[in-house]
Amino acid sequence: MKLQTILLLIIICSSCKKVDEVNRSKTLPFYNSEDFTPEWIAKTDKKYSKIHTIAPFEFFNQNGKKITNKDFEGKIYIADFFFTTCPSICPVLAKNMSKIQEIYKDDDDIMLLSHSVMPWVDTVRKIKEYAAEKNAVDNKWHLVTGDRDKIYNIARTSYFADEDFKKTKDESEFIHTENFVLVDKKGRIRGVYNGTLSLEVQRLKRHIELLKKES
Repeated sequence: MKLQTILLLIIICSSCKKVDEVNRSKTLPFYNSEDFTPEWIAKTDKKYSKIHTIAPFEFFNQNGKKITNKDFEGKIYIADFFFTTCPSICPVLAKNMSKIQEIYKDDDDIMLLSHSVMPWVDTVRKIKEYAAEKNAVDNKWHLVTGDRDKIYNIARTSYFADEDFKKTKDESEFIHTENFVLVDKKGRIRGVYNGTLSLEVQRLKRHIELLKKES
């Protein structure tokens, strides 16, 4: 009788493990900390209501329109950070953002958000010119500028986008990151990708499709 009980427990545990693996293959994790440790959290878990979300924000886009987190409610969006005079990674990031925009140009559930990390140079007029060069579609891809401290704070505490800040904690340091951050319809981080690498961009596209099914 004991042997039968043990075998039954083994079968139940094995089944639970398989269900967990299937769920992970179909569901993206959540990212709640700057070390980007993936966490799969069920809706029944008490931690579900405490999942990290992007803090409220208010910036101005390439058309001088005030953009807030309210504009992204119920939307899946990809966020990154750039500056218009960047000669290195920013042109590559913009090129890949443009590719993503082209794929989802007719999908109202997908949006793009690029924050300038040099707002003292990147005025609305400047980013409007930049947006035109990159073929940014209004109301699909928002390139934003605003208060430096607010941009840097949201980059570091909401998107966990500044690698150097993790080490130095120096708030005066300039932010330069190649990350694309995938955010779900409830403002939660669901993926982080090197936006300069084609393979990573392909992975992002696959994850967008997974997230669309989940939503």
